[in-house]
Amino acid sequence: IAAEIIREKVLKNMRDEIPHGTAVIIERMREREGKNIIDIDATILCEKSSHKGMIIGKQGSMLKKIGTQAREEIETFMDCKINLKLWVKIREDWRNSSSAMRDLGFN
Repeated sequence: IAAEIIREKVLKNMRDEIPHGTAVIIERMREREGKNIIDIDATILCEKSSHKGMIIGKQGSMLKKIGTQAREEIETFMDCKINLKLWVKIREDWRNSSSAMRDLGFN
């Protein structure tokens, strides 16, 4: 569910600037022992370098906004503190690759 929340925030904040050619991969999700904190590392995939720049924004401002909104919603959903780290990577033409679609959980 964390991946879907992050993707929703990307689409909401980017509006029509970024086509729906984004996907989110949860690289790691780990609960800290003895604490009510979950660390989540996630990668936002896009198809073009120009999209990567738009998602990151000037001095990281858009990525920070996306991350803050996603973190707040995930915290509400999971009822605990979330430490969310986001990266943006390019994976050209991933939507036209059946193996990439499978890897990302799309059937």
